[in-house]
Amino acid sequence: MKISIIGGGNLGVAIAEGIIKKNYAKAEDITVTRRNVQLLDQLAEKGVNISADNVQATESADMVILAIKPKQTKEVLQQIKFAVEKKGPIVVSVVTGVLIQDMKAVLGAQALVYRAMPNTAIAICESMTCLAGDESNKDASEAVLKLFSQLGSAIYIQEELMNASTILGACGIAYALRFIRAASQGGIEIGFSAKVAQLIATQTVKGAASLLLEGGRHPEYEIDKVTTPQGCTIAGLNEMEHQGFSSALIKGIITSYNKI
Repeated sequence: MKISIIGGGNLGVAIAEGIIKKNYAKAEDITVTRRNVQLLDQLAEKGVNISADNVQATESADMVILAIKPKQTKEVLQQIKFAVEKKGPIVVSVVTGVLIQDMKAVLGAQALVYRAMPNTAIAICESMTCLAGDESNKDASEAVLKLFSQLGSAIYIQEELMNASTILGACGIAYALRFIRAASQGGIEIGFSAKVAQLIATQTVKGAASLLLEGGRHPEYEIDKVTTPQGCTIAGLNEMEHQGFSSALIKGIITSYNKI
């Protein structure tokens, strides 16, 4: 599959590097566009085709990934409209807030248009990516799912939940990191150096997440394993709840959602 990524910013570059790392496509079958192509020298050294021509990149692709800013979307779609009509590539947008129907209004009703919402962990192929689009086209929808599954985990959701997925999956990276930071600070207060406290907190969170992903159980099942009667774990958990830990997190998620 020949893949063109329109927009060589942090996300576009991360997607390209992930595709190469996972051998989903050869470097020479990937094109990344950006006005200032010199900023993409790192990809060029790996064999990726670098271009400033969005139309040419679209004409040579089986899949086009739009990794641009929302305000650039309409202009870019108008640029590539005729190339999409001529070649018929799958178009995948990772642009926040731009609806499929709005993209099809420019590209045409027959265009194969999908949305994807990854998070920054895509840079290390550990993203949680939510997808939306016409799943009735089995070949196209499976191609999109297969690509983003190489870059972490990927699932299809209803398009109306894409904003919610942005909050839980993309903003969620920041929420998790803030937890690790707070846990590290607590670790320093009870005696560890900053470096060791961060390592312990980070690996502990990674282990906790792996327990749920691999075991498929509810978080409370794993919590019950480490909360012995009158023990230190339940004492700490209860104090956190008294201070509004779960409530604060839930309210933060809802506040972010209302903002978006």
